[in-house]
Amino acid sequence: MLLVSGVTVDAAYANAATSIAHASPSTAAATRIGCHLRSGRDNTDMPGVSQALVEFANHHRQPAAPGIEVIETPRYRITLQPDFPIPGPNSIAWVRCSADDADEMIREARGIVAPHHLAVNWILDPETQPADFADHLARHGVELEAEAAVMVLPIDAPIDKPDVEGLRMHDALADAEAFRSADAINSEAFESPARAPQTLERRRANQLAAGDRRVLLATIDGEPAGSAGMTLFPPIGAIINGGAVRPKFRGRGVYRALLAARLQIAREAGVAGLAVWGGDMSAPILSGLGFQTVGWRRFYLDESTL
Repeated sequence: MLLVSGVTVDAAYANAATSIAHASPSTAAATRIGCHLRSGRDNTDMPGVSQALVEFANHHRQPAAPGIEVIETPRYRITLQPDFPIPGPNSIAWVRCSADDADEMIREARGIVAPHHLAVNWILDPETQPADFADHLARHGVELEAEAAVMVLPIDAPIDKPDVEGLRMHDALADAEAFRSADAINSEAFESPARAPQTLERRRANQLAAGDRRVLLATIDGEPAGSAGMTLFPPIGAIINGGAVRPKFRGRGVYRALLAARLQIAREAGVAGLAVWGGDMSAPILSGLGFQTVGWRRFYLDESTL
C-alpha cells in the first residue's frame, strides 16, 4: 500500500492505467475568469510555473487512446468516447477556419458526429477562429453552457495534508466495483446520467490499457465519499479531472485529500506540474490551494447530434 498525504491508497499502480466534467458557472464567475486571465507568454508573476507547463495546459490535445477516437482536420478536432456518453469527453474543439467557411464547417462536423448519437460540447479557446465563431454557433441553435479557467500548479507546490478521520484512498481501476463506485460519485456530483455496468467495465478496461490513467476512490469509514481522475503526460505535466465529493461528505477535506494524493502520484511520475479546467465550483477552491489561471475554455452544448 502507498501512503499518500497521511492516508492509504490500496493497490499499486504498476499496471494501472479518468475524463472532464464542468460545472456551469454563474455570470459573475465567468467574469472573474475573464478578468484574471494571464497571457501564455507572460507568467513572470507566477513563481515556479514554467512556460512549458503553461503551454501544456493551454495547448495539449488529447491523443487517440483505447476507447477514445480522434478525428483531426485542419479546421477542427473531434474527440469521441462512446463509453463515456456525455458532452465534454465528446467534443468538437480547436476550431480554426475562415468566417466564410464557419457555417459549412459546423454542418460538416455535425455530420461526422451524428452517426454516433452523442451530444457534444463545442469547446472554444482564446485562439478560436473566426473570433466570432460563437455567433455562428448561435445561428445553429447552440448557446454557451459553461466556462472554465485553465489553471496550473507547479509540482513542488505545498498542499496542506488534511487529517480526515476514517479516510482511505483506493485505486478505482483495481476492480469493477471500485470503478462503479467512483463513477457513481461523479454522476451524483455533476448530475449526469448513470452509466450501465457493461459500459463502465469497457471504460475501465480501456483506461487500464492506456497505461497513463489514474482514478482514485475516497471512502470514509468504508462508505464512498469522493472520486477523482488524472492522466499523466511525463515529463511535462498531468491533467487532473473529475474531482467530486458526495454532498454529505463535503466540507471535511475530502476534495483537498484527493488533490494531495494526485499531486503525490504526479511527483512520483516525474512530471513538472498539474493542469486542470476549473469550473464555477472548483476554480475558487483550486485558486485557494495555489493553482494559477493561465487561460480559459468556453463550452457550447450541441444536442443536435443525438
